[in-house]
Amino acid sequence: MEMAAFLDELWNDYCRIAPGVKAIHDAVAARDGAIVNDHVAFRTFDLAPVGLAALERHILALGYRRFSPYEFPAKKLRAFGYVHDAPGAPRVFLSELKTAELSPFAQEAIRGLVAQVDPARVERPDVMWAGPLWEPVARETWEKLAAESEYAGWMAVWGFHANHFTIGVNHLRTFDSLQALLDFVEELGHPLNEAGGRVKGSPDVLLEQGSTVAAEVDVRFANGETAKVPSCYYEFARRYEDPATGRIYDGFVAASADKIFESTDRRT
Repeated sequence: MEMAAFLDELWNDYCRIAPGVKAIHDAVAARDGAIVNDHVAFRTFDLAPVGLAALERHILALGYRRFSPYEFPAKKLRAFGYVHDAPGAPRVFLSELKTAELSPFAQEAIRGLVAQVDPARVERPDVMWAGPLWEPVARETWEKLAAESEYAGWMAVWGFHANHFTIGVNHLRTFDSLQALLDFVEELGHPLNEAGGRVKGSPDVLLEQGSTVAAEVDVRFANGETAKVPSCYYEFARRYEDPATGRIYDGFVAASADKIFESTDRRT
């Protein structure tokens, strides 16, 4: 699959399930012109057949290469960043939940979901926007999972989608800082993720990040109940030159990403 088609499918799916992101994109583009996507992120469980390595093959097939690993002990996650040599190609961030570190209840619930996945379905690149590959979970199961691990609860409901896209602030002409862009987004009526401060990171670590709070949408559960569940969010990133290489920093900062993950936390 060609990268352009892959990214178009991801973007269209992302806009479909994430209220508000298209409005933000269009408002920034109307003021500033074409937008460059800094990176796109995905989530998964560390169990076959949907573990990071199984999904990674679709990223590598597009010509990406692994750039650096990351660990998030408190959230029980591991991740890799990926880069591509093509000009303008967004970076990729792919994470997986270390299920063995969760409670027996959570482990059993997640294994029950993953057991429903057809391995052949994971071999197709469109698995990256396939949604849940299992039957809807019961609301009680989702609530218990989300209380223990927001990431687990999100995956149980949403499955496989781009968790977020990211506007590259470096490429904007009319915003001189990440804070200026965040102020603009807030003025549009979109709440921001305040965990760890609006701007996470600094020039000292070569990356500044901020994000919206994921909008909550109605989801129908297995028992027929509905509840509002955080969907996806929009991120914004400004990168700085790495003195060691003389190039713009391509990696991620674990301490900042840890707080960005909280953009899909339940607020009610």
